[in-house]
Amino acid sequence: MASTIATPADADDRVSARSIGARLLSRPEIGSLVGAAVILVFFVITAEPFRQINNTGTILYQAALIGVMAVPVSLLMIGGEFDLSAGVAVTTSGLTAGIFAYQFSVNVWVGMAVALVFALAIGLFNGWLLMRTGLPSFLVTLGTFFILQGLNVAVTRLTSGAVASNSISDMDGFSTAKAVFASEFKLGGVTIKIIIVWWIAFVAIAAWMLLRTKIGNWIFAVGGDAASARAVGVPVKKVKIGLFMTVGFFAWFTGMQLLFVQNGVVQSGEGVGKEFLYIIAAVVGGCLLTGGYGSVVGGAVGALIFGMVQLGVVYAGWNPDWFKAFLGAMLLLATIVNLVVKNKADAR
Repeated sequence: MASTIATPADADDRVSARSIGARLLSRPEIGSLVGAAVILVFFVITAEPFRQINNTGTILYQAALIGVMAVPVSLLMIGGEFDLSAGVAVTTSGLTAGIFAYQFSVNVWVGMAVALVFALAIGLFNGWLLMRTGLPSFLVTLGTFFILQGLNVAVTRLTSGAVASNSISDMDGFSTAKAVFASEFKLGGVTIKIIIVWWIAFVAIAAWMLLRTKIGNWIFAVGGDAASARAVGVPVKKVKIGLFMTVGFFAWFTGMQLLFVQNGVVQSGEGVGKEFLYIIAAVVGGCLLTGGYGSVVGGAVGALIFGMVQLGVVYAGWNPDWFKAFLGAMLLLATIVNLVVKNKADAR
């Protein structure tokens, strides 16, 4: 009787186990985590104030000021788009709330509600115009940037006669709103601004949504290939407009923090250039400029790097003029590292 020798079937690459190293490399935030660790050790060694525990709250606060907006900007970049109006939209939100409440003598919360509607409308307009015209988001939001920048200055001068809005610190609702957006508390001797708590919560919620829900899958899909995503039933238009409106919501939230931390006054020229800091945090955190790849947690780490470097330079006693040069170099380096890491992960 003839016998046959059974040979094992060739392993299917689609179900083969990946090594721990490959899984780590596939995470977008791995490069930023390594970078953050290096920067932390560097400044701990070179800057004595950096080692003082009471300065931890200050570092986290600087990171949170960028990190809150880095959350929606990271999501938007993963979805394949940019928003160059994000920085001035923060100022617009703060000015709208303050000016409306002051001019109409209403409760501060009413002014905040009006500002929220306006901020969401800005995001809706950006997303709608993008999808309607097919223009690059760079051009659409650059136009919105100039519109808002002009409105911020012109309307503020018209209503207050100066470049800053009138103070609303003595109006009804101010104290309760400030408690929500600009309060602080002590934790083990460290002063913690409430925006740090909000930042951590926003990152956790956004990361869960991105990695564990259908909406997260849609964001990755439209950023990777919008045409293919549309072909399999992904509502591309709704997703992209929703992402721009998410930026609008977070611009409103950050604008409220700006308004109340400055005792109810907002300078009309603030916010210009902040959009680049949000983008830098997202890119350093692993978001590709081409879309379809990135991490909200990475964006948070990128913001933390920003906060550590900004204060680390001061604590070390160096000339702060070099800070912007460092940001540019960090952006280029992060872009290259992220691309290399992604290519190596894809090759495994």
